[in-house]
Amino acid sequence: MRSVVRLLLLPTLVVMISACASNKPEEVLPEETYYDNAREAMNSGNFNEAEDNLDALETYYPFGRYAEQAQLDLIYARYQNLDLEGARAAADRFLRLNPQSEHADYALYLRGLASYNLDIGLAARYFPVDVSARNPGEQLQSFRDFSELLNRYPDSQYAADARQRMIAIRNRMAEMELHAARYYIKREAYIAANNRARYVIEQYPTTPSVEEALIILAETFRFMDLKKGADDAVALLRTNFPDSDAFNDDGEFEADVLKRENRSLSSVVTFGLMGDE
Repeated sequence: MRSVVRLLLLPTLVVMISACASNKPEEVLPEETYYDNAREAMNSGNFNEAEDNLDALETYYPFGRYAEQAQLDLIYARYQNLDLEGARAAADRFLRLNPQSEHADYALYLRGLASYNLDIGLAARYFPVDVSARNPGEQLQSFRDFSELLNRYPDSQYAADARQRMIAIRNRMAEMELHAARYYIKREAYIAANNRARYVIEQYPTTPSVEEALIILAETFRFMDLKKGADDAVALLRTNFPDSDAFNDDGEFEADVLKRENRSLSSVVTFGLMGDE
């Protein structure tokens, strides 16, 4: 019987010994070793390993000689690793802990870049994504980050790129409004489409979307029998875009963006997603 008990207890003892071995505290490396490992990993493009070493560096040496640089490197490593939310969180932490750092402009820039790409995400690298159809929240956050960068550090080496990205964001935002206007036209909600077009003209007057917005404005005013509004929109279009395709060879406004959708019963019931056969 004692032999049987020993045989039954043997696997349990093996498991307990293995568990004790696995719970052995991780060896803490010197501060410089973590930093050198992280830099070497980043230089070779291994950002997962870089993150591991930088996280360990922050854990074991939060006030060490490499602390500030490690926090900056962690923002970059996460950004390169497509952990955009993590990169933004790391940038927030750096700016909170080092508000007077000479590298604060870099942290602001990377935080803006993370938000700039966050609403598109990984799928956009491999699949076509209609940016104009996406929620603009992250774009607005990115615009605020870049704006803060320009206000606080107008001479930063990242200022020029931030300024160009702000222009791109404004173009995206205007295109989002046009996307909504086109949707309302498809649903024959012409007042709503008119409002969106006017918003583009008033809020984003320097964007490429203004031409189409003026065309939609003129067409929707014309549909609603608001002659003055239509004439004013056409006049603005003629002044700013004299070569617009909305004008025929005789210079007359001939745009026809209000194409009637199929309003059959089946189309209405399916919200226009399915047409008649």
